Amino acid sequence: MPDSAATRRRPLDGVVVLELGQILAGPFAGQLLAAFGAEVIKVEPPDGGDPIRLWRGLDPEDGTSLWWRSLGRNKRAVAIDLAAPRGRDLVRALARRSDVVIENFRPGTLERWGLGPEVLCADNPALVLARVSGFGQSGPYARRPGYASVCEAFGGLRHLTGAPGAAPVRANLSLGDSLAGLQAALGILLALRARDADPERRGQVVDVAIFEAVFSVLEATVPEFDRLGEVRGPSGTTITGVVPSNAYPCADGRQVVVGANNTANYRRLMAAVGRADLAEDPLLATNPGRVARQAEIDAAIGVWTRTLAADEVVRRLEAIAVPASTIFTVADMAADAHYAARELFERLAVGAREVAFPAVGPKLSRTPARGEWAGRDLGADTRAVLTGRLGLSDAEVDDLARAGIVAVAASNPD
Repeated sequence: MPDSAATRRRPLDGVVVLELGQILAGPFAGQLLAAFGAEVIKVEPPDGGDPIRLWRGLDPEDGTSLWWRSLGRNKRAVAIDLAAPRGRDLVRALARRSDVVIENFRPGTLERWGLGPEVLCADNPALVLARVSGFGQSGPYARRPGYASVCEAFGGLRHLTGAPGAAPVRANLSLGDSLAGLQAALGILLALRARDADPERRGQVVDVAIFEAVFSVLEATVPEFDRLGEVRGPSGTTITGVVPSNAYPCADGRQVVVGANNTANYRRLMAAVGRADLAEDPLLATNPGRVARQAEIDAAIGVWTRTLAADEVVRRLEAIAVPASTIFTVADMAADAHYAARELFERLAVGAREVAFPAVGPKLSRTPARGEWAGRDLGADTRAVLTGRLGLSDAEVDDLARAGIVAVAASNPD
C-alpha cells in the first residue's frame, strides 16, 4: 500500500483545467484528470447547470442526479453564462490562467463566442485546448450534431452488436462518450508532456471525435476488409474467430461466460466437460480448427453447464485455471470480496450521508487517484474561483450574480 505521504501526492497536482463541456464526453475526461490531482474548474450555465444534473436516478433528498455527483467529483463548480459577453470575458480570463481547456460543444460554437483557438491560444501560448465533438473539427460532417448513440452507429460499433440478422443493440451505457473521454484525457496528457519538453512551452489543440474513438477499437476489421474483403458482422454472445468464447446456460437459469481461447485452456475445459475426444482431436489443436467446428464445441460445453448451477461451473473451471465468470450486476459487485479488496467503491459525502462511487483507475502504487468530494451544487465555487483566480471583489461577484451572469450557491464548501 502507498504510504501516507504518497497518498497526498497525485501526478497532476498543480495542473489547472478549465472544463467548458456538458453532459459526458468532455466532463468524463475532466473527471479522470481531477482524480489524479488536476484542479478542474467546471463552468456551467447559471440557469440549471449541466443538464446531467437532472438525468437518470435523482437523489430523493436533494433532487440532484447521482450521475452528476459521480461525474462532478473533485471539480470546482462555477456557474457563468457563456451567452453573455461579460460571462465570456470571465471565461477568457480563466483560460489565460489555465494549463488546459476542455470543451465539447458543436464545432464552431467557441469561435462564434470569440473563444476559439485563435483567441485562447494567442492569449496563452502554453494552453492545451482539448476539443471533443461527434465528428471532429474538420471534414464535411464536422458541423453535424453527434451524441454517443449516433457516433457508435457511424463509427461501426453498432454494426457489430446483437445477433446476426436482428436489429443492432446497444449497451445500456454511453460507450462512445466514455471512449472519447478516455482519448481526450490521453491526448491532454500527451500534449502536456510535449509542452513541458518544448523549450518554448507551446501548447496545442487536441481534436477528439466520438466516432473516431469508437472506430479506434474495431480491432482487425479494417485490414480484414482491405486484404480479405471480409465485413465482420454481429455474432450474438460469441466473438468472431475465437473459440470457445461464449455465454453458456446453467441449471439455475443463470449464464456463465467462458473464455478458453488458447489450446491449453481448451484442452482442460473439454476434459472437464467429459469430452476428451474433442480435447485430444488434432484438428482442434489450433484456433482455426476450433472456429470451423464452433457449433459442435459450444454444444458440448452447453450440455455440461446445463447440469450445474452457475456458481458451481465457475468453481470447477477456476480449479483447473479456465477463465470463467457469472454475469455480474452492480448488486453482485457491491457484495463481492474481490471488488472490496481492490477498493473499487469509494464513499464520498453527499450532504449528511455517504454515497458509493466507482473508483477511478488505473491504480498507481505511489501517486494514486483519490476522490475528495462528490459533484457539488451549482455555483458552489463561483465566488472562490472568481475572487481567488481573477481577483474580483465580493461586491463585484454579487453584482454579476444580480445581473444573472453568474450563479453563486447559498453556501460554499470549505
